[in-house]
Amino acid sequence: MFRLIALMIAVVVTTAANAETLLRTQYHAVRVVTVAEGFKHPWGLAFLPEGRMLVTERPGRLRIVDGGGRIGPTVTGMPPIGAVGQGGLLDVVLDPDYGQNGLIYFSYAEPGKGGVGTAAARAKLDVAGNRVSDVKVLFRQQPKSNGGRHFGSRLVFGLDGTLFITTGDRGESQRNQDFTINRGQVIRVNRDGSIPKDNPFVGRVGYRPEAWSLGHRNPQGAARHPVTGKLWLHEHGAQGGDEINIPAAGKNYGWPIIAYGEHYGGGQIGEGSAKPGLEQPIYYWDPSIAPSGMAFYTGDQFPKWKGNLLVGALKYRLLVRLELDGERVVA
Repeated sequence: MFRLIALMIAVVVTTAANAETLLRTQYHAVRVVTVAEGFKHPWGLAFLPEGRMLVTERPGRLRIVDGGGRIGPTVTGMPPIGAVGQGGLLDVVLDPDYGQNGLIYFSYAEPGKGGVGTAAARAKLDVAGNRVSDVKVLFRQQPKSNGGRHFGSRLVFGLDGTLFITTGDRGESQRNQDFTINRGQVIRVNRDGSIPKDNPFVGRVGYRPEAWSLGHRNPQGAARHPVTGKLWLHEHGAQGGDEINIPAAGKNYGWPIIAYGEHYGGGQIGEGSAKPGLEQPIYYWDPSIAPSGMAFYTGDQFPKWKGNLLVGALKYRLLVRLELDGERVVA
């Protein structure tokens, strides 16, 4: 059903010792070059003007990497970050108007009353001064909890300029269908943190107004479709059942009532793989590949890949290429 291209997960930034690897696919020779190395758990990357990059390290460090691969010192001015288990400093993206306002957005595990929880903030980046200022928290997952699992944390801007934030169930699957709290949801806020008036649950009793979609497990990859502008995401399953979804406003994607795969150690999850009123994924993997980042290929270097979806796989250190026909995976 899908082709596996044996690349390192992080093509631009990697901790691998080898400087480069040359491999061949049925279409092209692909050269993978290490631009910078020596990071500890690099998680998010955003391209700055003039060839620079922002890279997050999960222990809580934000770095600026120049076009030659030189890594700058830790950017100062960041808020307190809880580096707990899978949590820490996670994704980073630029404001759509970064050239005019210099704003960046980042997600992280925020410590506080009750433990830690996914948060998203914005700040003004001073590249020359290697610091951020005017930090404003736009979203806080409520309530916080102990444990270090399932923070989600991918950030994607919609065509209308609103910000999507993925959140996981924090390893508390039994709370994931309680919509009065933030568990396993895609969040949608304006760039100043206010709630868009057209969010699907605004004004509805028993739901959080910042929620866009519900019932996710741990969505750690997300991207905006280059043609339709829709948000696509993938999420980790348990033992099998990694999914790709196109989260629609107000829809429930079922975790843990329905799921593909099974519990760690065996055993059916919930009520099976389908139930009326709960959404099906457009694609799933069983066994799990442990998906990481994802992106749509829009370049011209590999014409046969144009419009394909690329997904990193942590478990096998692979790059998965999925051919699409509209909203269907075809190969």
